[in-house]
Amino acid sequence: MKRLIIAIQKSGRLQEGSLELLKECGLKVDYRNGQLKVITSDYPAEILFLRNSDIPQYVADGVVDVGIVGSNVLEEEPKHVEPILNLGFSRCRLSFAVPKTSEISQVSDLNGKRIATSYPNSVRRFLAREGLSAEIHTISGSVEIAPSLDLADAIADIVSTGNTLFQNNLREVFSFLESEAVLIKGADLDQEKQELLDQLVFRIESVLAAKEFKYILLNAPKQQLDRICEILPGMKSPTILPLATDGWISVHSVVRQKEVWQVVRQLKTAGAEGILVCPIEKMVS
Repeated sequence: MKRLIIAIQKSGRLQEGSLELLKECGLKVDYRNGQLKVITSDYPAEILFLRNSDIPQYVADGVVDVGIVGSNVLEEEPKHVEPILNLGFSRCRLSFAVPKTSEISQVSDLNGKRIATSYPNSVRRFLAREGLSAEIHTISGSVEIAPSLDLADAIADIVSTGNTLFQNNLREVFSFLESEAVLIKGADLDQEKQELLDQLVFRIESVLAAKEFKYILLNAPKQQLDRICEILPGMKSPTILPLATDGWISVHSVVRQKEVWQVVRQLKTAGAEGILVCPIEKMVS
């Protein structure tokens, strides 16, 4: 039987998120730091650990079947690959930053300035859309040091928490590109590989859907059922079970994670007791 060849980043937060996702999808990955290839168990896959910037080309060339990369890499150097699914982790942004003492405070102030970046194509496209021009210095790594060496007036780099900018006496001026992990595939998968990919995508979608919801259980007086159902519509309708105590029911439902605390407060007001909120491991619609 063939194996689906999956490329992920060989180090960093993107690798960590990718491995966690694959494990949640039932792929047993016995990975040790520094390995470049791992064959999974419980699913026919082979994982290659590559540089993030190299993954799209490997996928486009058919060396690997699918890859997990930051969408900013696809924006910087578009390849003949097909984005399949946004994965919701490794979220960050491509931003302009300047020294804290700089007078640059808005995007238009970058006109005619020197900008250091590892993403020259993305920067040029943005500046062109804004009708601005600048002197672009392409630097591979350690972009934050460029202003202190008087190599640039500003930088354009990936920002997640902003701690690296703070540590290098820089401040963020403007973000112009949002990024997150994305699953990509090549153009010419044979039928067997495509079936394997379809299985993997199904698992990933189930895991991602589960992260958006919580399972909620509660006890409530039966006369409050209509009010409880208004609060808990669930996927279709709540599950309602009688309790041994006369006049009481148990209600089970699913709630969007971002609405949990609001819903719990409303349930308490409606007379609910013993409210439990539980994580959902997988959810298939």
